[in-house]
Amino acid sequence: LVDRSWLGVTTNGLGFLLSFNWNVMEEVYGAAPAILGTAFVAAVATLIAIPISLGISIYFTESAPRKTRFYLSIFIDLLAAIPSVIYGIWGLWIIAPLFKTYFQQPIVGALGFIPLFAGPAYGISVSLAVLVLTIMVIPIITSLTTELLSRTPTSLKEGMTSLGATKWETVRHVGVPFAKLGISAAIILGLGRAFGETMAVTMVIGNSYLWPGEGTSIFYPGTTITSKIASELYEAFSPLQMSSLIELALILMIISLIINITSRFIMNRIAKRGIYQ
Repeated sequence: LVDRSWLGVTTNGLGFLLSFNWNVMEEVYGAAPAILGTAFVAAVATLIAIPISLGISIYFTESAPRKTRFYLSIFIDLLAAIPSVIYGIWGLWIIAPLFKTYFQQPIVGALGFIPLFAGPAYGISVSLAVLVLTIMVIPIITSLTTELLSRTPTSLKEGMTSLGATKWETVRHVGVPFAKLGISAAIILGLGRAFGETMAVTMVIGNSYLWPGEGTSIFYPGTTITSKIASELYEAFSPLQMSSLIELALILMIISLIINITSRFIMNRIAKRGIYQ
């Protein structure tokens, strides 16, 4: 990556990270929209997925009947096994029109005076990419969290119950603290999936290199690093354009390494403090 992107690194300079201009004809390239779009979509999708995944896992391990657990586990495994291009087709053909009609347009009509929710509603947008990514991240976090919560020692749970704790208090004070190290790892894994997802995001985000811009709205089309590379790599006609796209890939790898190193540092700190607060 360093070798193939070196032309872009030396030509574009540090301005590559800050520039919002990507002009193929003038050979001017900037990565800011792709970097910001990637960070926003991945972070928001993961934040939305965390409480949903944790809620499903707690219900699965503590309250769901045996038959419900059987069918729920099949459903979660099926969601994790679906190829990303299928999510992209589903999001583009099925969800985008519904999302536009029943979610984006009502919000634009009610809250359009706020720049974040301004119109017009296009259907394909940054918000649709967040929705599709959330659905893709949920089974990853859910499956790992469920496995961790199910390993909580029965003696600890029975001890809390014998002291008069409710089922929710038992989960809150025993199950989650016992598994929090693994849950942190599951969240990081889900974030990594969101950062690296390509085809589904490319198909539903709109691939506009104008987001974020003046009066940025989550209902505008946008771009990410992976969608920019996927949509333009095989159409690159100049060495500098190709090198700039590979430089985007290098940036994504560096971001991923920083996330994983940071998560490892946090988990090591948690491990040194012990399982419980």
